[in-house]
Amino acid sequence: MTLFSYTCDATDSMTQGRAGVWHTPHGPLQTPGFMPVGTLATVKGLLPAQLRAAGAQMLLANTYHLALRPGERIVEEHGGLHRFMNWDGPILTDSGGFQVFSLAARRKVDDEKIVFRSHIDGTELELSPERAVQIQESLGADCIMCLDECPPAGESREKILAAVDRTTRWAQRCREAQKRSDQALFGIVQGGIHPDLRERSAEALVQLDFPGYAVGGLSVGEPPAAMYSTLDATVPVLPADRPRYLMGVGKPEDILEAVCRGIDMFDCVMPTRNGRNAMAFTSSGPVRIRNSQYRSDLGALDAECSCPACTDYTRSYLRHLFVAGEMLGPILLSLHNITYYQKLVRQLRDAILESRLQSLRSELLTRWSGAA
Repeated sequence: MTLFSYTCDATDSMTQGRAGVWHTPHGPLQTPGFMPVGTLATVKGLLPAQLRAAGAQMLLANTYHLALRPGERIVEEHGGLHRFMNWDGPILTDSGGFQVFSLAARRKVDDEKIVFRSHIDGTELELSPERAVQIQESLGADCIMCLDECPPAGESREKILAAVDRTTRWAQRCREAQKRSDQALFGIVQGGIHPDLRERSAEALVQLDFPGYAVGGLSVGEPPAAMYSTLDATVPVLPADRPRYLMGVGKPEDILEAVCRGIDMFDCVMPTRNGRNAMAFTSSGPVRIRNSQYRSDLGALDAECSCPACTDYTRSYLRHLFVAGEMLGPILLSLHNITYYQKLVRQLRDAILESRLQSLRSELLTRWSGAA
């Protein structure tokens, strides 16, 4: 029996949305599913038990950052990421490819490898496809990613085409370098917002027969409509019997639209980053809790949420925590936002199972546009 398998439980009759289960050695991920980001083997400010209580099933960690601190060998000596961070569910590690985009001033790329200058102390870190796989095998995540080149929005078509073909060559090298059979290696589709380049990338990666496929290079500055049209061109090329992962997305409305186009898995720093900066996602729209209007507000942050921030405290108290610089404020809003995102993907899953995703989509978009 394979250690990894994807089962589709239902497809929505009016959209491309689908509900399924991705089975891994550390348990299942019900899809659509959202992975909180634990870059350095921790979701900032939150305990694993709190993440579980919020509904999180799977977490993400970062290969580049963990290779720098504490080093993959330290993690390996603990028995891998699961024991290192005390998380017994599935874990995904990205390859470091996104840092080609986010750390553009600190890296050089050629056909052989990426060379980074550490943002910590300036030392060199080389990432070849083989090295990226080696690090991720030492980290021991359930799902690992091929090394890819992620060009920024607005890059020339010529350079995006070069990144697509380099990503394909690197994917082949990652496939050949992989030694562990208890990790699912995903290929990453690139191509900017060019439908033909996305199809070229996806078709080449499908030939390599990966157990899952990611769509990278989106949410890097392109308008939402361009993201959605890119998914329209990309997702139909990907196998229906494998999970589909949209990397680094994102806003609730982007998750909604991506699910309607057949995406299964998501990650983003937005719930925790925004929470640390006093912004909460709520059923009635975003709440910027530092605003003076909440100074004497004795109501709940979100009356439809059952997390501790909403059931145990008032908006007035939460505002006080941020104004006073107390660490409990960022913790509570991060926990709330993770809870909100998990509730959202559960709502979308339930709607697919009940063939009402289109009506939920209309309801949510109307609610969110009214809040804006």
